[in-house]
Amino acid sequence: MLKQDDQASAALTGVISGGTIFPILLSISFSHLLNDTIQSIIPSIYPVVKDSFQLNFSQIGIITLVFQLTASLFQPLIGLYTDRKPQPYSLAAGMVITLLGLILLSQAKNYVLLLVSVAVIGTGSSVFHPEASKVAYMASGGRRGLAQSIFQVGGNMGGSLGPILAAMIIVPFGQQSILWFTILALLAILVLLKVGSWYPHHMNSMREKVTAITKGHGLSKAKVAWSVVILLVLIFSKYFSVSSKLAE
Repeated sequence: MLKQDDQASAALTGVISGGTIFPILLSISFSHLLNDTIQSIIPSIYPVVKDSFQLNFSQIGIITLVFQLTASLFQPLIGLYTDRKPQPYSLAAGMVITLLGLILLSQAKNYVLLLVSVAVIGTGSSVFHPEASKVAYMASGGRRGLAQSIFQVGGNMGGSLGPILAAMIIVPFGQQSILWFTILALLAILVLLKVGSWYPHHMNSMREKVTAITKGHGLSKAKVAWSVVILLVLIFSKYFSVSSKLAE
């Protein structure tokens, strides 16, 4: 059974592979960097908004909750929809939503508008990530580990750049300086429009090839569900640990 699975996997890899498409892979990784740079400025500006809006720690926690709910929990729903109906330009659309959220955040005059702007930015991230991961897979040429690693490097770098840029720009110049980050969103939109124009042809080609050879993973629904639960617990424990350290 294992040998058959290995053969099927090798055949599938060979069918999909036309060579790793590094320009697309690097483009989506760069876009991931820009997206996560923007996303990571949200917790970085807590000291600024805490003073500006006279917030307590509970209100700061609600900002984090709203952001994480929109940036994380929407992703499976969007992924489920785009798996059924691929949206080549949803990548750029997600970044447009993020751009609008940045503008709202820079101009927010009260706590409610602050929450709305954070929710919009989180929604933009939810729209971006599912299709971006799919593009990384499509561009992998069968080298899925390499592709996912390159894609993830972009996100990790963005997550580390955001707080640095926030400290250099937002902390000294105030809330309205968040508008400078719209340049990053506009740059990402231009890159993602190019990726979106590449997407449809390669999606159709890959779907035809995969359909011809794929016979399923051979796992029961219970095993699939249990595997997903384990992954969710691991991810939850990771971010719970990170959040706890930040709170200290």
